[in-house]
Amino acid sequence: MKKIILLLLLFSCSREPFQTKMDRHFSQLFPADQPGGAVLVMKDTTVIFSRGYGVSDLNTKEPITTKTLFNLGSISKTFVSNSILILQKQGKLSVEDSLLKYFPNFKNKTIAQKVKIKHLLTHTSGLPDNREVSKDSVLYLTAKDAENWYPVTQTDTLEFEPGTKYNYSNPSYNALALIIEQVTGKRWQDFTTETILLPSGMNTSTITDGDHPSKGVSHAYTMIQRQWREDDYGEEPTFCAAGNGGVWSSVEELTRYELALRKGTFLDPSSIDASAVIKNFPNWSADKPPFIGWSWFIGQTPDSLKTIGHTGSQGGFQANYVSIPEKKILFVILCNAPRDLDTTTQLVMTWLKEENYFNAKLPRP
Repeated sequence: MKKIILLLLLFSCSREPFQTKMDRHFSQLFPADQPGGAVLVMKDTTVIFSRGYGVSDLNTKEPITTKTLFNLGSISKTFVSNSILILQKQGKLSVEDSLLKYFPNFKNKTIAQKVKIKHLLTHTSGLPDNREVSKDSVLYLTAKDAENWYPVTQTDTLEFEPGTKYNYSNPSYNALALIIEQVTGKRWQDFTTETILLPSGMNTSTITDGDHPSKGVSHAYTMIQRQWREDDYGEEPTFCAAGNGGVWSSVEELTRYELALRKGTFLDPSSIDASAVIKNFPNWSADKPPFIGWSWFIGQTPDSLKTIGHTGSQGGFQANYVSIPEKKILFVILCNAPRDLDTTTQLVMTWLKEENYFNAKLPRP
């Protein structure tokens, strides 16, 4: 009898609408009185699920909504990369440029000549992250892009030859932000806002610059000894280094980013398409094949549909942005406390498939 009841329960759960499954899962994942997150799923141009859970500030108890601004962490790298591609399209730089062109004071000129912008974009430079953050945590609490990049320019050795292997590098994107500033003669935050955020309709999104933004955004938290502790500006070293993780946005405005990418709003479609193609270097020697485009991680669903996206994690903020171009699906989740987003993303993809959202058109309600 118990087995029959269990089977009936499983059957009834499997027949629940997608929106019901989503709401149940995220209501459990994000308790109403704790740091939480915002979730959104878009099919074609229709938002099929969106909701905020938990609070954006433990002091004020302000609830999270789909308009709440979160730090995107490394999803920000896609904005920096697209800014570089805009400048390349304008003929103001090339991804084939060496670092020596922009950083002539590099201690080892041979290394600076070897490493190119394309290596920074794909985390294949071989440059070590030699920042001594733990030894000088006070400095790195307020250190911006230049201070985070400088130690790398003093290296005498490479971890591997450029283009041969992958090793994720935050300082590489601090360098890219500085290159944007050199080429444009303005703060990279301003250039990216003018050329990407505003044309995309991301009007409330903003970019870290020192202690900006100091208001109007969510706070991040991590659990320490069973208590939530704030973990963002002022608590998390390197948080001010904006090139690697400085963009703040909402799940609503990230749909506008996705639509702008699809339409070629701020960059021509051929450049956008090329950015989502895995970059293969002729001297590749790593055991695993490359899997990254110009900043974008290229993967696939269990049934081999191509995915384009990026994760984000900085302080207590955590995020995931997954696009399935063939099905015109976008899944975005932004959190102000750490959660198991890999498992959650897999669940969402499973439910989308079960409810036929992988079809060419929206299923009937």
